This record gives sequence, C-alpha cells and structure tokens, in this order.
Amino acid sequence: MNKLLAALITGLIASTAAAQNTAPASNTQAAANSEVAKAQAEATKDIQEAKKDEAKAIAEADKDVKEAKVKAEKKKTKAVENAAEDKSEAKAKVAKADPEDKIKAEAKSEKTVAKADEKALKAVEEANAKVAKVKVDANVDKAKAKAETATVKAEANADVKAATAK
Repeated sequence: MNKLLAALITGLIASTAAAQNTAPASNTQAAANSEVAKAQAEATKDIQEAKKDEAKAIAEADKDVKEAKVKAEKKKTKAVENAAEDKSEAKAKVAKADPEDKIKAEAKSEKTVAKADEKALKAVEEANAKVAKVKVDANVDKAKAKAETATVKAEANADVKAATAK
C-alpha cells in the first residue's frame, strides 16, 4: 500500500511540476503571440497609411497634369487668336492700300502673316512642352510614391517576421 501511495504522490508531484513548467511556457508563447499580433496590426496600419499617401500623391500629380493641360489650351487658343488678329489687320492694310502701293503692302502683309504664324507656333510648342514636362514630373512623383509604399510594406513585413522570430 505504501508503494501505491508513494507512486500516487510521486505522480501528483510530477504532474504539478509539469504543469508549472508548461504554464510559463504558455505565458511566453502568449506574449510572443501578442507581440506578433501587435506587429501585424502596426504593419497593417503603416501599409494602409502608405497606400493612402500614395493615392494622395497620385491624385495630386494627376491634378497638376490636368491644370497644365488647361493652362496650355488657354495659351494655345490665345496665341492662335492673336495670330488671326494680326493676319486680319495685315489683310485690312492691304485692302486699304493705294493701287500703286498694293504690291508693297502685300509683301509686308505676307511678312506679318509669317511672323504671326511663327509666333503662334512657338507659343503652341512651348505650351505642349510645358505639359510634357509636367507629365514627366507627375510620373516621377507617382513612381516615388509607389516606391515609398513598397518600402513601407517591406519594412512592415520585416517587423512582423522579426516579432515572429522572438
């Protein structure tokens, strides 16, 4: 009977000791899981914020391009209108010219028309160039925003991985 009682007491002590050893292990595991969950939540928050910033940067870049296009269209329209006005003034001068000065007036009119066309063409090309530059800058800004988002994602995933390894 003593042997039976000794075996039961030994079993009870062994199971109590085993329970005490696993309890801190589960607290450690729970703490580790808590750190991982915290790291994942932080990573999710950082990634969402980075995506929001990226969307904002893209919208801003698109807005800049749109504004540049509108500005360029106004400039082009004004240049073409000015050229048309200069041409009509030159033709009016030809019409008013005396018959003996008509050839001279026509030559002068042709020069004025050519200069007006050149001026309008230059203004149109400058406007187009500005729009192209704004588009390039916008694409650079978009690429930077995407790269920043990718960096934030990579860092967040690394943090989660590091928390998992602890």
